[in-house]
Amino acid sequence: MGKKTVIVDYDAGNLKSIANMLKYLDEDFLISSKAEDIKNADKIIFPGQGHFKQAIENLDKKNLIEPIKTAIQNGKPFLGICLGLQILFEKSEEAPEIEGLGILNGEVKKFTEGKVPQIGWNKIKTTKNNDFLDDTFYYFVNSFYVVPKDADIIASTANYNIDFCASIQKQNLTAVQFHPEKSSTAGLNFFKLWIAKS
Repeated sequence: MGKKTVIVDYDAGNLKSIANMLKYLDEDFLISSKAEDIKNADKIIFPGQGHFKQAIENLDKKNLIEPIKTAIQNGKPFLGICLGLQILFEKSEEAPEIEGLGILNGEVKKFTEGKVPQIGWNKIKTTKNNDFLDDTFYYFVNSFYVVPKDADIIASTANYNIDFCASIQKQNLTAVQFHPEKSSTAGLNFFKLWIAKS
């Protein structure tokens, strides 16, 4: 039996597209909102769509904050997607009154130029801190972007009127601002590599 990947269900997020991608790759997975399943997971995927405040409040209601933090601290491979990247940081301009998970130092800022949200394909530029991505186009839907305090964790950048962090990597933690599940071949290759190396 392969390693069990748990997709975190927090009443938001693009669960079906990610489930379809994992099915296609023949990856053993479970969609769950139970703390016990997260504790027993071999790998965790946190999908993203929705509002920063709603995501944190839903995690809190379902008693999932501590299990997620513990899993990351214990070295379990964790993949955050879109909002799943943003909630790892300390705070967001989307909900200044709400604390993020604070696993990473830094904040989430809103784009102030151009049409917001950014919707569509954008090319990323990888850094030396990257194991999973190609310098190619991925699909973005975002009004906000992360600003890590530690620039060394940035795995790729993109430009939308300004250069911004498109993904991070730190030990067992990988998180992307774009939607790999909507990014055609590039996204498929990303999931394949992440699964193989995690």
